[in-house]
Amino acid sequence: MSTAKVILRRNRPGTKAEEWCNWPDEPFEEMESTLAVQQYIQQLIRRDRKNVDEILTAPEGQDVTVWKYEHLRQFCMELNGLAVRLQEQCTPQSCRQMTATEQWIFLCAAHKTPKE
Repeated sequence: MSTAKVILRRNRPGTKAEEWCNWPDEPFEEMESTLAVQQYIQQLIRRDRKNVDEILTAPEGQDVTVWKYEHLRQFCMELNGLAVRLQEQCTPQSCRQMTATEQWIFLCAAHKTPKE
């Protein structure tokens, strides 16, 4: 029976900001997930976002095409957060009512309670 400590790399509901993603780094060679490249890139960014050379350097033996693809995905995820921050406050003038049919109205989820 193994006595190795299992580290759950999950952020549980209610996790404080200073504890967010606060687990030990995992070597790329030990990552077994299908999302290993994405997780490794995010781990490098969390470790030191200013060390661009390290973040952009693919690990030994990693397919360069997959490495570039995952960087593009990461860029899009971060750009999405920026786009949300740059949006205006949602008002009846800026958030037009969207309908699928006369009976179905989409609600704006940008509010605490969704609005028409």
